[in-house]
Amino acid sequence: MILVTGANGHLASLTLAELRARGVEAVGGSRTPGDGVRRLDFDSPATLDLQGVSTLVLVSAGYAEDDQVIARHGAVLDVAVRDGVTHVVYTSLTTAGDHLGFALAHRATEQLVKDSGLEWTLLRNGLYAELFGALLMWTPSGVESAFGTGALSAVAREDLAVAAAIVAAAPAAHAGKTYDLVGDPITANDVADRLGVTHNTIGLGEYRARLLASDELLLFQPPMLASIATSVRHGFLSNTSPDLRDLLGQPLIDPLTVAADSAAALRPGLA
Repeated sequence: MILVTGANGHLASLTLAELRARGVEAVGGSRTPGDGVRRLDFDSPATLDLQGVSTLVLVSAGYAEDDQVIARHGAVLDVAVRDGVTHVVYTSLTTAGDHLGFALAHRATEQLVKDSGLEWTLLRNGLYAELFGALLMWTPSGVESAFGTGALSAVAREDLAVAAAIVAAAPAAHAGKTYDLVGDPITANDVADRLGVTHNTIGLGEYRARLLASDELLLFQPPMLASIATSVRHGFLSNTSPDLRDLLGQPLIDPLTVAADSAAALRPGLA
């Protein structure tokens, strides 16, 4: 049986849906259990139970500081070894993202996975096209960002979920492999053109100040978001790879359409 962690999250829920659509036996794991989802709370290691699971799809629990994320992942991997899991599929971060503010937890977890003694596959996911669109900020005249003219090899979350399902359904064929799952490079100007508006570039200092002034962000989030902005702006996240197309065996969902739809949904006045 396959278990997908973080079952109530976007990527994990799409992965579960794809597995079930393929007729593959799969359950979810979450601190909030429900139909087809067993309780799995990374912050309560003594309660973790992976009995009956052969393949674990470990969706990164990255919504925290590095020490907490790494401890969560380490705890579930220890239980995976204890309970007889044979293969772990970890959703990591694209190879080009080594310098991002949230890369350390991913790379540390990759090492934990390799050191676990389990069979493993690493899915180095590119940044979501949905996120790229959502990070554009609306103004009366259009959108603005700190991305400048830099490109991001954005990828639709749905494509990443399908890739995870394909690997998890036949893990032996992917044992010991690391896939760099990125899409086609797009820019903020491309998104603005698709929306029929203008894009204005702001400085990184101004962007960081806005992030720090936000009441909606947790303490660790402003530096993470700023690292995405400077990385895109200076051309460090425009890498390409055939891995995702090869895994899917079909064309990718257009990341520009996804990013534009994501930005459009946040346009003021639509609610």
